[in-house]
Amino acid sequence: MEPNEEVNAVTVPSGLGRGAIMIAVSIICAAIVIFLLHYVFGGRGPDPFEKDTREPLKKRVYDKKEKNKVLKQGFVANRVPENLDAIVIGSGVGGLGLAVLLAKVGKRVLVLEQHSRAGGCCHTFTEKGFEFDVGIHYIGELLDHKPFRCMLDQMTNGQLEWEPLENPFDHVVLGPPENRRRYPIYSGRTRFTDELKKCFPGEEKAIDEFMKLAKKTGNGVWFLALLKILPLPLAKFLVHTGLLRHLSFFFKMAPRSLTDVVNELTENKDLRAVFSYIFGTYGKIPKEASFAMHSLLVTHYLNGAWYPKGGASEIAYHMIPIIEKAGGAVLVRAPVNRILFNDAKEACGVSVMKGQEEVHIHAPLIISDAGIFNTYQKLIPKDLQTMPAIQKQLSMLKHGEGGLSVFMGLNGTKEELGLKADNYWIFAENNFDELVMNYMKKDREEAAKNVPLLFVASPSAKDPTWEARSPGTESQNLNSIDYFILFFSKTVSFFSFTLGKSTLSLVTFAKYEWFEEWKDGKVTNRGRDYTELKQAFIDTILEVVMDVFPKITRDKIEYIDAGTPITNTHYIGAPKGEIYGADHGISRFDPELNITVRAQTPLKNLYLTGQDVFLCGFAGALAGALTCGSAILKRNLHLDTIALAKRTAFINTKLKGE
Repeated sequence: MEPNEEVNAVTVPSGLGRGAIMIAVSIICAAIVIFLLHYVFGGRGPDPFEKDTREPLKKRVYDKKEKNKVLKQGFVANRVPENLDAIVIGSGVGGLGLAVLLAKVGKRVLVLEQHSRAGGCCHTFTEKGFEFDVGIHYIGELLDHKPFRCMLDQMTNGQLEWEPLENPFDHVVLGPPENRRRYPIYSGRTRFTDELKKCFPGEEKAIDEFMKLAKKTGNGVWFLALLKILPLPLAKFLVHTGLLRHLSFFFKMAPRSLTDVVNELTENKDLRAVFSYIFGTYGKIPKEASFAMHSLLVTHYLNGAWYPKGGASEIAYHMIPIIEKAGGAVLVRAPVNRILFNDAKEACGVSVMKGQEEVHIHAPLIISDAGIFNTYQKLIPKDLQTMPAIQKQLSMLKHGEGGLSVFMGLNGTKEELGLKADNYWIFAENNFDELVMNYMKKDREEAAKNVPLLFVASPSAKDPTWEARSPGTESQNLNSIDYFILFFSKTVSFFSFTLGKSTLSLVTFAKYEWFEEWKDGKVTNRGRDYTELKQAFIDTILEVVMDVFPKITRDKIEYIDAGTPITNTHYIGAPKGEIYGADHGISRFDPELNITVRAQTPLKNLYLTGQDVFLCGFAGALAGALTCGSAILKRNLHLDTIALAKRTAFINTKLKGE
């Protein structure tokens, strides 16, 4: 046999083998596509959005006592509904949202909240007649036809109204007082970039490329949802074969830091800062932040920014009745101290502390909105905490950064104080990475004197109902003499044209360790040293505010106080004072983590919802609720919201035509 004949003899069966392999690969790919289509487009369980439950707007309730009948229903055993289908631990929007989804398909759900009022970071509190929001500053994607808006309309029966912010909705302020540069951030698909180009002539190419990357990356976030709800073997196949990064630009950009991306686009340091300024909404400095995460925030506000009319408490106020109508309840002052398991290690109930006694409540499903660390490290039994699958999830995550908030009550209207329905992001300079790292390395006394970044917003200026409802908050719990004094003072103020009150909410980062030594003290009296440290932060922050807002002077301040990371621990159950749940650094977007940390826990009948399941913030927590609901109801609720938006647009168009 000639050498070439030998080669041919060998290559013939090899060629047949390759053909067989190609056929096998094609069959496998076709099977995967069919499986994907089944899970993406198939709906096996009931659809919470099947019926349009929007109702005509009802008269708005301003009276706090009336609202508290919904928001502050205290836990007692006889208020617990019988024959529960599910128990949700925590009444943040991830917990309430999930409870609403289940209620809409006829499930009887009990929501248990350890605080004295429902809502989590959507709750409000009142001091000296001033109402303050603790976590809702502005929300995007609320145009009438957007899936997010349509979903919220259904989850509140159309009763939650939204007020658009000013345009520009954000202002980026860079540098010290003697060299302050201000850059307005506009919403609008083209206006965002058009206005930036006016501020940075010669940087048109960089601005266009930044927006192109942000849109392309953000549009791929649906793959994150897909990883969470696909059968685990299929999700693992997509990740371990590398197919995921080929299919999803979101995951392709996820390992890249925000700093690396923007530094490649431009040498202009102020423009780099403007590209990056909104990192505070997820809590990671640019060099530790995933560009994928950042792209979601940039695109989230492209169509505008909104604030809930009537304040953040309106969100829970309009969700709770839906849960109650299905036979469920939302009860506060109900601290769950442990999740109950049967002999088969299946979650079967919770234990609530009522005074010194435990009250056991049972249900076939237990859903935790208390965060992954609280759930796995505090609420489940010790022997289950050591399970390899539980420890694997915990090892992949870490606590987010702590937050410090300052609440200011001011005498004067928004016009008198120069306040608008917008936000200010104020930075000591444009080198964000260095600024924040140096700040977080300082000891607490030095840090209090040098706060390098600050978010400033006026909830009262954003809410068109503020003036109508604020007199009611001032008159709450007053006796007859106080009423007379209040009436007289308001009458005098009215005729002197000085009637009016306003609020400011200020937020920055703060290390939990700076305040940790006082964590076991009484909330309202942690001692002089704690109060002095808080005051040092307040004084530094106040100087910045008065410089940027010259109409705000010390004599206009009627109330001011600060909430520290240990305040967050007490009121919202954040273990390390974090305001965004588990850390949102680059590792949070590792595909392996996202197929591991899912709504369904390794323990049967126990689920997770909220920020730690999906992403942080109001929209992220609700996406966590959709993800959890998808796992429980065995259908793709993310896709259902898109179908809902299409149906809503059709109905609205038809109604307009009539």
